[in-house]
Amino acid sequence: MRDVAIVGAGMTRFGKFLDRGLKDLAKEAVEGALASAGIDKSALQVAVVGNAAAGLVTGQEMVRAQVVLREIGIGGIPMVNTENACASSSTAFQLAWLYVASGMYDVGLALGMEKLYHEDKRRSFAAIGAAVDVELMQKVIAQMQTDQMDKVGRGASKSGAGQSRSLFMDIYAALARNHMRRYGTTKEQFARVAVKNHLNGSLNPHAQYRERYTLQEILDSPLVAEPLTRLMCSPIGDGAAAVVLCAGEKARQFTTKPVWVKASTLGSGQDHGPDEPGISERVAKAAYEMSGIGPDEIDIAEVHDASAPAELILYEELGFCAPGEGGRLIESGYVTLEGKLPINTSGGLIAKGHPVGATGVAQIYEVFLQLRGEAGDRQVRGAKVGLTENGGGMVRNEAAATSVHILSV
Repeated sequence: MRDVAIVGAGMTRFGKFLDRGLKDLAKEAVEGALASAGIDKSALQVAVVGNAAAGLVTGQEMVRAQVVLREIGIGGIPMVNTENACASSSTAFQLAWLYVASGMYDVGLALGMEKLYHEDKRRSFAAIGAAVDVELMQKVIAQMQTDQMDKVGRGASKSGAGQSRSLFMDIYAALARNHMRRYGTTKEQFARVAVKNHLNGSLNPHAQYRERYTLQEILDSPLVAEPLTRLMCSPIGDGAAAVVLCAGEKARQFTTKPVWVKASTLGSGQDHGPDEPGISERVAKAAYEMSGIGPDEIDIAEVHDASAPAELILYEELGFCAPGEGGRLIESGYVTLEGKLPINTSGGLIAKGHPVGATGVAQIYEVFLQLRGEAGDRQVRGAKVGLTENGGGMVRNEAAATSVHILSV
């Protein structure tokens, strides 16, 4: 396999854009990536495009890549559409990387895009809620709601999951309660993750939300599902992100600051015992082995904080601390912008936003900027190695798909 470099990246601001379609969002991201790389669209030899929900939200199915890229004047080249829930565009990135690493093509494009906002919000939540085993999910929801009321003694209404909110928040709430019972993690520790990410998002011009909040304001925001409050949860959103990859030997033709892909791994959930490694741990281990880089050598990370507890649990699953130590890690300041391992410098999904099909490449965009020293007010000094972790969907209480990438300069 050949060395592969990222030589350009671009993205839109994430947000609520009822007046913008996929074509418009994709055009901004792709043209930004091409300008960043200093190349013309005619140099692209292959394109892989990730999108999760357009079929259910906008009605556009099957040929999404071909539709949006033709609008930009890109045609003729091989185009592949990837759909893997929230991991759709990190999957697209891996395929684009593989095309170039294999020697089949020298220059490739990875694009992630999503339109989730719709006049009928139920359509948006129904689309997100389809990223599960739909035959089992109603039974799972009923059990989680019973657990919430019996074990916590209070909580959000039983109604609303999949209608006024994403049912994934009920899933994350159940995982959080289990972590609290097992390790003594507190609601305040989960809330500190949200405080950090909203602060980081306030420094990111591409973030959907740029407000800062105190710990008490996070805790006092409306309850979604115990222990999650609204400000601990990622919003839905619209947006796009794109990167240009090229063969290592050609990277210097495009930039003096290439970012190297050291590892790209993708896995699926599987049945396993409670004390056996889950999907995030397994996929991260494969990435560490592929790159020869361990968790103690990572300088920055963008992880899938669809909720604040999800990020805290990932500290442990990615090997940044021991099982049960995530709460202490966030309290220590270790993962803040000034800490030893800043996590979600972009604001993460909680503040930057979560247009699900765009999230994976948007994480890579953030690490690309950080490693090149171009992240502005949120720049991490001396960052040389970055990691992204992007999960998608849920089957039997575990992510259906997870991708981990390790990048370096």
